[in-house]
Amino acid sequence: MTPTENRIYLASRSPRRRDLLKQIGVNFGTLLLREAVPRVADMDEASLPDEAPPDYAQRIAQGKAEIGRARLAERRLPDLPVLAADTIVVLGGRIFGKPENSEHAKEMLRALSGETHQVFTAVAMSAQNGMRVSLSRSSVRFRNISEQEICNYLAYGESQDKAGAYAIQGMAAVFIAEISGSYSGVMGLPLFETAQLLEESGIKIFHRPCNNS
Repeated sequence: MTPTENRIYLASRSPRRRDLLKQIGVNFGTLLLREAVPRVADMDEASLPDEAPPDYAQRIAQGKAEIGRARLAERRLPDLPVLAADTIVVLGGRIFGKPENSEHAKEMLRALSGETHQVFTAVAMSAQNGMRVSLSRSSVRFRNISEQEICNYLAYGESQDKAGAYAIQGMAAVFIAEISGSYSGVMGLPLFETAQLLEESGIKIFHRPCNNS
């Protein structure tokens, strides 16, 4: 990769991750991986026996980055760094991924109500100079949420495709009494850790010339 390219691929369908990369001025293209039916998914995201949640998130993010890099060669795309991420919500050692349906989402929100949970987002960068993985850890405390509030929230469809069945940047913000850690990490892409990986892979964040005159 030459410095003039200063571009990456994002191996994710998430519009939140795209928005966060745009926020820090990253030039990227989207590399879509197969996730589910009607075709076989590119990666089995089931957790392993006795696998700790942080290890799970890092393994999945790294796997997505590795698969994305293989896809570059298969599709004859430019050999640019591939960024991937995985976000999970954890309560009492239980991993809350994306809800399967509205009932599953309701179950998650009931469990999170009035409790403090952890959000782990792992970021992986696969480039010519190797694989790098970083992990963001945050704690989020929900106030007590009534059954009516859960029902009303689910009616907006915001819980779909969200770890833990909520979006911190959306209407669910009214449920959050306290957060400790990375707001962008809870959204799905911790910008502090991501910027470090980008720099280590030769991608400049602040790459416009500075005029000190």
